[in-house]
Amino acid sequence: MLQLFDFEKPIAELEQKIAELQKFSAEKDIDLSQEVSILEKKVTFLKKEIYGSLEPWQKVQIARHSERPNFYDYVPLLFEDFIELKGDRLFADDRSIAGGIALFHGTPVTVIAQVKGKGTKENIKRNFGMPHPEGYRKALRLMDQAEKFGRPILTFIDTPGAACDLAAEERGQGEAIARCLLAMSGYHVPVISTVIGEGGSGGALALGVGNAVLMLENSFYSVIAPESCASILWKDTTKAKEAAEALKFTAQDLLRLGVADEIIREPLGGAHKNLRQTAEEVSQAISKYLVRLRSETSEMLRENRYQKLRAIGVYQEISEKEISEKSIDILEKDLTK
Repeated sequence: MLQLFDFEKPIAELEQKIAELQKFSAEKDIDLSQEVSILEKKVTFLKKEIYGSLEPWQKVQIARHSERPNFYDYVPLLFEDFIELKGDRLFADDRSIAGGIALFHGTPVTVIAQVKGKGTKENIKRNFGMPHPEGYRKALRLMDQAEKFGRPILTFIDTPGAACDLAAEERGQGEAIARCLLAMSGYHVPVISTVIGEGGSGGALALGVGNAVLMLENSFYSVIAPESCASILWKDTTKAKEAAEALKFTAQDLLRLGVADEIIREPLGGAHKNLRQTAEEVSQAISKYLVRLRSETSEMLRENRYQKLRAIGVYQEISEKEISEKSIDILEKDLTK
């Protein structure tokens, strides 16, 4: 059964009425085409109205949809001759991260992605898309190989965050992520990172140091999941909706803030509504940036990636006098409470 959210119920109810009218029309041989046409127009209008003004929490729900396409769904539509490579050559093969080599529009590329499962059994196998250190070391091994042979690197981000269990910490989770960040910062090949679902915490950023960061329309990219943010700020995970508003982590927010370079359109309702159309949009966006980046020298690629990271964020310099005045104001307000 297809997962249905509360804000989608008015659409589902109208579609159900259309189906009932069509069935009744066929059974009784009565022409109800005019009534059906009116309802179909209402459905179209309602979809544009609802999906065109989604709140951040609603986008989170779509990004986490149980049928949302994962990396393996995109592979046959984006690449030719994909050869998956496994293992970190140190401990094990982490199924939360997949990678290998492929042809993209005729160009040899290295592809690396975080992978969620579909259904409970597959999600357990893939640890719900939360990689362990060996997953990041596998990614690093493949990226180093791409640097050696001059292949562009395409990463696909879709994770709630890195695994945070005892085993992950014992095997050096922080160090594994840090090495990915360090290595990606210094590569001389084009790096394009695409957020296709969730982009949670350092687990996502480990594959996100790109010359270009692309985001699907209903994806999000954040330093923390909204539930975790709510538990820290309000000691209440039920305030995840409020946290989603405050985090400013949607594709639209991040494009405005300069973190993302482009938003990739999705079909009305999300990528799961039309995989082929979504894949075509992803293909066109990656192709455009790859052509642009391949025209740059290796040193330019490295420098531009560095400058892109340095440009993120806003700060304001104030004098010592202003600091003192602000401190006095704060102290006076505290004393008057």
